[in-house]
Amino acid sequence: MISNEKNSSQDYLLTSVKNALRLLNSFSIDAPDKKVTELAATLGLGKSTVSRLLATLASEGFVTKDNVSKKYRLGLSILNLNSVVTSRLEVNREMRAILQRLVYEIGETAHIAVLEGLNVVYINRVECKRPIHSLSYIGRRNPVHCTSSGKVILANQDEEIVRYFIDNGLSKYTLNTITDPVQFRNTLQIIKKQGYSISIEELHEGITSIAAPIRDHTGKVLYAISVIGPAHRMNINDNCILNKIKRTAEEISECLGYMKL
Repeated sequence: MISNEKNSSQDYLLTSVKNALRLLNSFSIDAPDKKVTELAATLGLGKSTVSRLLATLASEGFVTKDNVSKKYRLGLSILNLNSVVTSRLEVNREMRAILQRLVYEIGETAHIAVLEGLNVVYINRVECKRPIHSLSYIGRRNPVHCTSSGKVILANQDEEIVRYFIDNGLSKYTLNTITDPVQFRNTLQIIKKQGYSISIEELHEGITSIAAPIRDHTGKVLYAISVIGPAHRMNINDNCILNKIKRTAEEISECLGYMKL
């Protein structure tokens, strides 16, 4: 009987931790402030449960409450965790100055992205003078199959990983989103052969991005560098732009210890 009560208590604690993490993940650049009722509806939890979770997180500085609007937002303790994560990413330590140079040369915003689950996550970003606001930021998650960075990373993965993404569905975001599995596989083969990926209005209308793979010391593609801008400013037929992006990816790869044979 005591054992069952102990297991039940542990299950409750694990559920509470999971819900607290889900709560933190519900905040974003697009929705930085939320009321208890909004969070309860989003998470499918009772308002009293959400209030208890928020009180606990607030006591440790992970959320803070605006006494006027009664809305909660992420607290400064999140910044400490962010600093720990980004400082340990080897690619982040090597690439800042290189990214800045690329942005200066091309005139568009550049990112470094990594695969996580079914998404790509941007782990570094350098803005141009005329950035596209809110479409990309550090920590933003975007679907793999309709982003240039996602496709160029996936094109260099094993077959079982490619199958996993396709089996989970290729959702449609715009008229240009590739949703047919056969066409998507063919696209990945072309991307792997040519060494870069282009996404023309596949996730957002009017937006074009170009990406190239970044390899670690073993030659494995773990990251991608991408440049994003309005379709009318991004000339995908400009070999100079393509070569600069590919060259920058190769330079970062060399910083990570990759030796091209």
